[in-house]
Amino acid sequence: MADRILLSPPDVGPLEESYLIQALRSGWVAPTGPQVDAFERAVAERAGRSHAVAVGSGTAGLHLALLAAGAGPRTVVVVPTLTFVATANAVVYTGAEPVFVDSEPETGNLDPALLAETLDRLRRDGERVAAVLPVDLFGSCADHTALSALCDAAGVPVVEDAAEALGAAHRGRPAGSFGRAAVFSFNGNKIITTSGGGMIVTDDADLADRCRYLSTQARQPVAHYEHTEIGYNYRLSNLLAAVGNAQMRRLTGMIARRRLLRDRYAKLFATVPGVRILGDGDAGSNCWLTAVVVEPEQAGWTAAMLGDHLARRDIETRPVWKPMHLQPVFAAARGTIDGTAERLFAHGLVLPSGSALTDPQIDRLIRVVEQFLDRH
Repeated sequence: MADRILLSPPDVGPLEESYLIQALRSGWVAPTGPQVDAFERAVAERAGRSHAVAVGSGTAGLHLALLAAGAGPRTVVVVPTLTFVATANAVVYTGAEPVFVDSEPETGNLDPALLAETLDRLRRDGERVAAVLPVDLFGSCADHTALSALCDAAGVPVVEDAAEALGAAHRGRPAGSFGRAAVFSFNGNKIITTSGGGMIVTDDADLADRCRYLSTQARQPVAHYEHTEIGYNYRLSNLLAAVGNAQMRRLTGMIARRRLLRDRYAKLFATVPGVRILGDGDAGSNCWLTAVVVEPEQAGWTAAMLGDHLARRDIETRPVWKPMHLQPVFAAARGTIDGTAERLFAHGLVLPSGSALTDPQIDRLIRVVEQFLDRH
């Protein structure tokens, strides 16, 4: 049986191994150390930020950044409905209420017009909006120019969920450079990985200090263990940061590899009626995941049919994110919903996109999709 083709497997090798061994031999095995410091500097530089705080997951980073921005009980945070559940969960961790907003059809990202409507309604209702939390979906930046202008006018801080977007850009500015703070994820399937991990980036020294303090159990700077408030065990380990430093050296090449695969998909579907690449034409995307949107009436087949065809040949796919307003856990949540995210969920399919895929695997993948298209 041919090797299984995964959606976005970790892309690690000899360089990561050498960095990890070096960190082990240095004796810095405890949660902090020089690899963490170096990783924070590297990610901050890539994001065009002054400060970075390495944490154990992107979710932890969102939690801390939202707390530092003022999210808490009796506040609301505006969240795109089309995202991974961690975005909304982090809001709930703070005690705030998530309010969901629908998507732009072209990219799936937060719709600025619907955000404007939502902020205006929340203001009229006397709600305190602690933050807007736009997501850079599948590695394509949201329209931060429009979103930031709306939030600035409303006096609402932005926390950018750039979990999927390291190395991407919007109008020449890097992902992670928008808002009061931004957060990256280094989960096993992300553009780079530290096995698990995340990073808060910001230009606000006080916010960075606050997040770092909370991430180390809110320990006071005294010889004994003194705590005046609740903190969290959220810091990234020195060993995992070593892997991250190796990955940062390879980031540009890994993005280029994913973009080449995106281009092959684009050529493959270019003449197929009713099929488009979600976010196609975004030159700033890091191409983390490539999703196709299929209109069955035009194509003559559905996204689920293509997914089933690939699954029978040991090739992994998945639907795009199920919108948060459709999740049972958020069934009672408020939102501004126009049906766009639901349509993308119904008609979208995420295809294998990883930089670790070999040339023979990519050739087999393209061949299997071509066979499906020939039959339909």
